[in-house]
Parts: sequence; structure tokens; C-alpha cells
Amino acid sequence: MSESIRILLADDQHLVRGALAALLSLEADLEVVGEVGRGDEVVARARETTPDVALLDVEMPGADGITATRDLRTALPDCRVLVVTTFGRPGYLRRALAAGASGFVVKDTPASQLADSIRRVHQGLRVVDPTLAVESLTSGESPLTARERDVLLETRGGGTVADIARALVLSEGTVRNHLSSAIGKTGARTRAEAVRIADANGWL
Repeated sequence: MSESIRILLADDQHLVRGALAALLSLEADLEVVGEVGRGDEVVARARETTPDVALLDVEMPGADGITATRDLRTALPDCRVLVVTTFGRPGYLRRALAAGASGFVVKDTPASQLADSIRRVHQGLRVVDPTLAVESLTSGESPLTARERDVLLETRGGGTVADIARALVLSEGTVRNHLSSAIGKTGARTRAEAVRIADANGWL
């Protein structure tokens, strides 16, 4: 029998992580060799456990799954990444693939299908949730510049223009310009609405 595919799980929800580990361990050719609950722990754990495939959630403390994907692909290029998330947003899909992920599926994927996705990613194939793939093609690229995205991310924390300016080392006038541009590009009426729209599309 061929060697098992070694898997690292990264998800901040302990129950979800445990359920995934239990389901995957039922497959004869899959072995969970490590688990973490934070995005900034992924690379260190991967170095200790040398997984073939890492299953990463998107929204985690420490670092999000997309940042963790980029860091992991840089540190251990032989480890493939399959993003498994509740948040099936087209913008997340685009950013995950750009960061080096080999696949992107949502958490309600049946266990047998998830196991098959892991095998395909391990073989060097790309696996993408078909509904998300269509949405990604129709929704287009994020219209936001990197700076507009930074400003909206700070806005999400509820800060004033002065707070945002301090955090990003920008003038208040520059922050207002970026906010105004982001509001226009998202078709929103307020900055809070712009944050909601950008978030829903996975642009943040």
C-alpha cells in the first residue's frame, strides 16, 4: 500500500477541527499529522510535521488563511494548500489562488468529496468549488486599490478618520479621499456600507 497523505489542519473552531480530523482519519490513505487554531502557527507546525497538504480556514486569529497560504508556500513549497471555509466569497477564492492555494472548497462539502479534493490537490491538480468558480468569473476583480482596502479594514474596526490616519500613517485628508473613492467603487452610500459590501465580496 502507498504511503498516507499527511495532512495539517488549521481552523480556529476546535469542534470543526476535531470533526474534520475524525472524518479524514476514516480514510485509509489520509493521516492528520498536526492541528493548529491560528493562522500564524501554520508554518511552524508544518515545519514540525512535514504535511503533504494543509487544510486552511480563511478567517483565523493571528493571520488569515490567505496570508498563511502565502507564508506556507514560501516556507515549504512542496506542501500544497486546500482552503476549506465557511465563507464562500468570490474575492476570497481569487486571493487564495493568487497566494498559491491549489484548491478552495466550502465546509459543507460532503466528507467523501473533501477526501477526494485532498487527493487531487496532492496529485498537483486544482480543485475549486464549482459555484464559487462561476461567481468569481461573473463578479470580476476587486475594484479597490491596496490603500483603499487598508482604509476599509481599519474602518471595520470602528475607528474615526483620525484613528485610521494615525494607524496607517496618512493624513486625514488622504484617508477621506480613499474612503470617498472606496464608497464610490462599491456603490455604497456610507463607509459602513462600503465595508459590508467589500466584506461580502471577499475584497477585504
